[in-house]
Amino acid sequence: MRINVYYKITFIFGIIVAVIFCGIYAYLNSNLKKHTLERVKERLSKEAQLAGSFLAEIMVDGGDNSLNRFVDEISKDLGRRVTVIDLNGKVLGDSDLGIEEVSKVENHLLRPEVVQALKHGTGGSVRFSSTVNKEMLYEAYRFGKGMPLGVVRLSAPLVEIKLISGELRRLLIISFIFAFAFILVICLIVFLIVSKPIKRMSVITSNVIAGDFSKRIPVQSNDEIGDMAKAFNQMTQQSKLRLEEITLNKLRLEAVILSMFDGVMVVDIKGTILLMNQPLKDFLIIKGDVKGKKSIEVMRHIQVQEIVDSVIKKKKKVESREISIFCNEEKTLLVHATPILQSYRTEGAVLVFHDMTELRRLEKVRQDFVANVSHELRTPMSSIKGYTETLIDGAVEDKENAVKFLEIIYTESNRMVSLIDDILDLSKIESGRHKIELRPCNIDTILKNVIAGLEKYAKDNSIIIRKSVPDDLPNIYADESKLSQILLNLLDNAIKYNNACGEISITARDTGDFVQIDVHDTGIGISPEDQARIFERFYRVEKARSRRLGGTGLGLSIVKHIVQAHKGDVFIKSCPGKGSTFSFTIPKV
Repeated sequence: MRINVYYKITFIFGIIVAVIFCGIYAYLNSNLKKHTLERVKERLSKEAQLAGSFLAEIMVDGGDNSLNRFVDEISKDLGRRVTVIDLNGKVLGDSDLGIEEVSKVENHLLRPEVVQALKHGTGGSVRFSSTVNKEMLYEAYRFGKGMPLGVVRLSAPLVEIKLISGELRRLLIISFIFAFAFILVICLIVFLIVSKPIKRMSVITSNVIAGDFSKRIPVQSNDEIGDMAKAFNQMTQQSKLRLEEITLNKLRLEAVILSMFDGVMVVDIKGTILLMNQPLKDFLIIKGDVKGKKSIEVMRHIQVQEIVDSVIKKKKKVESREISIFCNEEKTLLVHATPILQSYRTEGAVLVFHDMTELRRLEKVRQDFVANVSHELRTPMSSIKGYTETLIDGAVEDKENAVKFLEIIYTESNRMVSLIDDILDLSKIESGRHKIELRPCNIDTILKNVIAGLEKYAKDNSIIIRKSVPDDLPNIYADESKLSQILLNLLDNAIKYNNACGEISITARDTGDFVQIDVHDTGIGISPEDQARIFERFYRVEKARSRRLGGTGLGLSIVKHIVQAHKGDVFIKSCPGKGSTFSFTIPKV
């Protein structure tokens, strides 16, 4: 369905205005609620102070009957619930309760507004009242001349405040709707007037596209639209003169083709190669002259010949296809083929080859990464959702199970946070945004700090950590915090996947230009096939155990990237059932 441009512009402008109005409404609505609440609180506070002044005299001169009458009269005059509380929190009178009911009311000493009033003279709070079963606004005032005698508290239901703000909000919405409609009508009229010359240009442009260059756009205004009409008339004249020249110059682009970065091949009407630039030869490892040969003879790939035949014989204007070629290794090429036309007759074809190998590899990495992240997040999210629904459905009343469920939700949340933190750290390291601040470091000091941090964790798992570092070991050139992260990840894994009453030994030695640190455990070990992939993201040897122990599958990948950022290397030696040794090297000072 065709939609005129002035309708489109009006629609877009309407959306912009609507968004602006919504923003203004949200701001005014938020401030309206706040302002209404503040006004009611201020008024309630003044009324409480006034009531307190009278109460001070009544409690000195009168008895309980005078107090009850005063509470009822104040409540009637102000239209508020009035409560009088002594300094010990006992309720002496309440306008909404009888004398017998007042004696049964629980102690109010710990009510937030009462606590504030006793401490500062005045206090206030917004909360649910169990006595009247309503959401209430409270303002309390400590009364007494010279010596405090008690606290008078006035309250008002929040329903009244909501009704006031709701009415004001309704008026605001109606005003905005009328303003929006008025602006929209004005804009539509303006755009209709402005777009008339453009519509005339569109009609004449259609004639030019059809091949009629005799028409000209009348210039009726001295503005941007008039300038556009002049420019279009000049363009039409120039296009007519250069059309034939452009057609002839298509065959003069050999020099440009030869210098292109992408691979280019030109064939004639018979599919014989006329030209192949050097980048394509280098990419396909082709030597010698290929001119005069068929593409199938040179490239040994049937799909390339099919593309040539499709463009030349089947008269296709453009043919695009992604193919795979084996040249020492598998490579992915995106081939675009277009016919060479001269006097509207096909004379051959031009094929452009784009190397998509790296792009496809990165897409595969991205797909695997997204799949792994989704898989890792699904489990904790499912647990959180399931236990939350159970709590909502009534389990929250079962205190023992509710606490258990909340502990599980908390654990799964920590697991998600840990996974996200590891993903962010890995992303920063791989992108180069995570700066490495290299300075001379003492490996023994760093090891002591890391071991001290894991000492309780190792003791809880009955694991003994032993350290052996020569006294004459030279300092290393590293980022101390990143080196601590490497050791923390390796030792954490060594504790997690160790056997009961196992041991971990950490050694460091000078290997020439580097210092090598080895972390050996007496744990479950890793099979040879798993060792080849152990440093990949999200790869786990025992997936069920890793998830049970809280592993994210990113720790060793982070270790690998941090070590490589230090110009070092990381490797593993392991035997199933006999433990593993993770080693990495860091340059010496």
